Amino acid sequence: MANKDDELVLVVPSDKLFEKGIWQGLKTENLDYYLELIKNNCEFKRSGDVEDDNSFQQIIPYILFSFGNKFFAFKYLAKAGEQRLVNNNYQVGVGGHINKEDLLAQASINDAKDVVETGMMREWDEEVNFKGNLISKKLVGIINDDANPVEQVHLGLVYHFVGDSPEIQIKEIEKMEGNLFEIQELLQINNSVWMKIVCDNYLLKI
Repeated sequence: MANKDDELVLVVPSDKLFEKGIWQGLKTENLDYYLELIKNNCEFKRSGDVEDDNSFQQIIPYILFSFGNKFFAFKYLAKAGEQRLVNNNYQVGVGGHINKEDLLAQASINDAKDVVETGMMREWDEEVNFKGNLISKKLVGIINDDANPVEQVHLGLVYHFVGDSPEIQIKEIEKMEGNLFEIQELLQINNSVWMKIVCDNYLLKI
């Protein structure tokens, strides 16, 4: 099995990303500007070299899925590979790192927006079984949070997927479990930092 630390992941220098100022929480304005900035300043670096280096931000697509008035949420179990996230309660975002392989898998190898979307859809297909059609996919915000070591080196691109079916399940049932929840139910879950940011600043406003 390949060493996860040797995985090449998409990053952007923090000083470039925050050249107009750093923010805490969810940014919902000028999203196209930040996608273009990522496009012009991204690179791939070895995961083990940037996991504790806050001079780079690892770009993470963070997909919200909804059917009707319910949103999908899941939590990691004891056998999950990322031990820092185990028992960190629920997440509403499906996603993960964008890899060098995502760049090679797309037609336009110079377009980082494409590689973000390619990586996002790969993560979606790897993480969940959805038996339905996606009615819409939209970038709705960007998360920056410096509260914990995991979040300090990751930037979340928050996408909202709307489906026409409630038939969605986690694929790796030995590592995670998930379900659909109404927004008010999500607010009662002892949730993760990113989930709380999304609930307070997006879900409660839609």
